[in-house]
Amino acid sequence: MKIKSIKAYHVVQPFVDGPYRMSKGRVADCFDAVIVAITSDTGVTGWGEMAPLGNFYSAAFPAGTRAGVPEIAPHLIGRDPRGLAGISRLMDTVFKGHPYIKAALDMACWDLAARAADVPLVMMLGGRESETAELYRVVTHGTVDQMAALAKRIVAEGYHRLQVKVGGNVRDDIERVTAVAGAVPKGTVIFCDANAGWTPYQARQFADATRGIDYTFEQPCTTIEENMSVRRMLDKPMVLDESVTTLGEMLEIHRRGAADGLTLKISRLGGVTQTRQIRDVAVDLGFMITVEDTGGAEIDTAAMAHLSLSTPEERRLHAIAFHEWVTVRTASNKPPVTGSRMGIPDGPGLGIDVVPDLLGKPFFEIS
Repeated sequence: MKIKSIKAYHVVQPFVDGPYRMSKGRVADCFDAVIVAITSDTGVTGWGEMAPLGNFYSAAFPAGTRAGVPEIAPHLIGRDPRGLAGISRLMDTVFKGHPYIKAALDMACWDLAARAADVPLVMMLGGRESETAELYRVVTHGTVDQMAALAKRIVAEGYHRLQVKVGGNVRDDIERVTAVAGAVPKGTVIFCDANAGWTPYQARQFADATRGIDYTFEQPCTTIEENMSVRRMLDKPMVLDESVTTLGEMLEIHRRGAADGLTLKISRLGGVTQTRQIRDVAVDLGFMITVEDTGGAEIDTAAMAHLSLSTPEERRLHAIAFHEWVTVRTASNKPPVTGSRMGIPDGPGLGIDVVPDLLGKPFFEIS
């Protein structure tokens, strides 16, 4: 089997609930996605998606993805898409760095390989550990009243896990989180995510003032060292997200005892290949794991679901359903969500039946 053709599409995905707000005044109103189709000489097509959250969240630039895919794609023509590790190494050889550009291409190869084998992708990622994964919802930055009201609405819709955005003015965030915790039932799982928005001084101020609230602290500061300095005085679990960009960094986090859990983002790591590798090692080292991405619709969410459900349930934190965030559709089906839990679509590969007509005209194609 050989790769015969590659097409790439640019799809803007506006948010259902309006602008997404996080620390330091960062705002986005859409995911700016690149969707890739890779077709083999046997007629099987695999799909991949990469969608940054603006230019500010992760080291990913939407226009950079559109420029980078045409640089890498010609090197993949004629290669066997089932040689997944080799494809990953080849992309790193011909295009140094910029893992986010390679993520959709890598994901499409995994989808194609699983479809060619007529198995769900989850089986190639280690096997299905459970039927569904528990979802969390995000309480974005806003006023105290807005955030408390949003948290109450989310819980009323049947969700039990909240990620509350902090990382702004410390005193204001203390008030916001206190209000959110008071507005939801006892036992609601709360993560306070600063998205690396604080100095250690600010993070320690927040942690000290909120000792009476039950939550997990997520990525308060930028570097591993800064987060470690906060962890030394913390009496709560800590999860790191932005700090995990390579296997080496994950191992450094483990060596230093800097976190209890990790959030692995497919595009930040360079695709399914690297995410699966880091996930498996992290599980063996005892970390709690969330697998997600920087954004996307049905394709990317399906990849997240397959990686989540192949993570041992006792090591899995939660998942997120990004396809519910956006107003556009890219496929005739989607990862199934029932209540606060998400499964994977039926069928081989990702199980997603992409409708090319919904994607518009490719901005790049080669065969």
